[in-house]
Amino acid sequence: MKEQKLERGLKNRHVQLIAIGGAIGTGLFLGAGKSIHLAGPSILFAYLITGVICFLIMRALGELLLTNLNYHSFVDFVRDYLGNMAAFVTGWTYWFCWVSIAMADLTAVGLYTQYWLPNVPQWMPGLIALVILLIMNLTTVKLFGEMEFWFALVKVIAILGLIFVGIFMIIKGFSTNSGPSSFTNLWSHGGLFPNGIGGFILSFQMVVFAFTGIELVGLTAGETKDPEKVIPKAINNIPIRVFIFYLGALLVIMSIYPWNAINPAKSPFVQVFVAVGIAAAAGIVNFVVLTSAASACNSAVFSTSRMVFSLAKDKNAPAPFTKLTTRKVPSNALFFSSAVILVAVILNYIMPEGVFTLITSISTVCFIFIWGITAISHLKYRKTRPDLAKVNKFKMPLYPFSNYLILAFLAFVLVVLGLAEDTRVALFVTPVWFIVLIAIYKIRNMKAGQEEQVSQEKIAGN
Repeated sequence: MKEQKLERGLKNRHVQLIAIGGAIGTGLFLGAGKSIHLAGPSILFAYLITGVICFLIMRALGELLLTNLNYHSFVDFVRDYLGNMAAFVTGWTYWFCWVSIAMADLTAVGLYTQYWLPNVPQWMPGLIALVILLIMNLTTVKLFGEMEFWFALVKVIAILGLIFVGIFMIIKGFSTNSGPSSFTNLWSHGGLFPNGIGGFILSFQMVVFAFTGIELVGLTAGETKDPEKVIPKAINNIPIRVFIFYLGALLVIMSIYPWNAINPAKSPFVQVFVAVGIAAAAGIVNFVVLTSAASACNSAVFSTSRMVFSLAKDKNAPAPFTKLTTRKVPSNALFFSSAVILVAVILNYIMPEGVFTLITSISTVCFIFIWGITAISHLKYRKTRPDLAKVNKFKMPLYPFSNYLILAFLAFVLVVLGLAEDTRVALFVTPVWFIVLIAIYKIRNMKAGQEEQVSQEKIAGN
């Protein structure tokens, strides 16, 4: 039987916008107020440092993927360099990362829809969104690319709109209820570190969560036309995007309003647009975060199905999940992942919102694990396959210093998560996930070994 392969239906513009969408989280639109309140202008340094680390992680990921064009995701190279058990744990952990994000984002879709339709039950918009995304993902991978292209474009237009409007306000010295707009607002209200090093360090918790999903572009490798050209371009543009979309937006916001005048409970985007006199500002930002949540859920439906497909190919998930439709879409894997994500709609109906805070905190810890495994796999590849590294045109800069820098940073973030009360629980709960996965892997291998032994005994008896 001929091996079924995913279709390379993603074009350059799809991958470039998927890379942008992965680098711009809902946290920037809604969570920026809280992070600014915590760290003040020093939040710019937190985003800059995290952006550099994420760029290095993506360079390691890109180099590994381009060593073998048959790699469809990082599970493939983890298996090659760290073994099957590591691939099993990594694959299912990444699957869980995106399932939990989808669950939180389906809840968000319900909440954002209630802004316009307050009488609609919170679970209903999430259910409708999931069904629509499932149907569209079942069609072709190209349609997934189109959806992600337009979702990301909405976010890009919103941020660029804020930056252009903000620069105009600063140049004109536009006065708000907190005084004139000026770059001096960055340092004239307690300096760059108004809450000291403590506030700066605690801000990394939210900053890192804002970058989760940036590695999604690496999962598109198996379905990208001309990956040797497209993937490096998408990864190399990450620093520009971080500078423009994160640093640019936050710098403009804190120049218009002093950091201590920004309401942590509201989106600073709304505050800026309202100051200019745009009455529909709250509605515009609500539309942007709604598309951002739908985008994240769309990415989750795509990535979880591809991860299950990869796991099944390696016999780390049931064989039926390798089945592709005539359009080269892994339909069984899509239905399975969507059914698990559907649990969010049920939980949203019967359980309190606090469950999702825990789930997303655990997800953040799991993403840190995924990024760490990528850096470790890259180290192993460089040490064991110098022949491949020699001919690879997309090398990770400053190897091996970069790898150790990534691992040190991730360890630092875990410590920060331990300092914050609302995320500390995740550090204690997450190890249970890894213990369960390892136990399942060991039990499954033991049973497979026993079945093989029985089979050999039967053959010998005959």
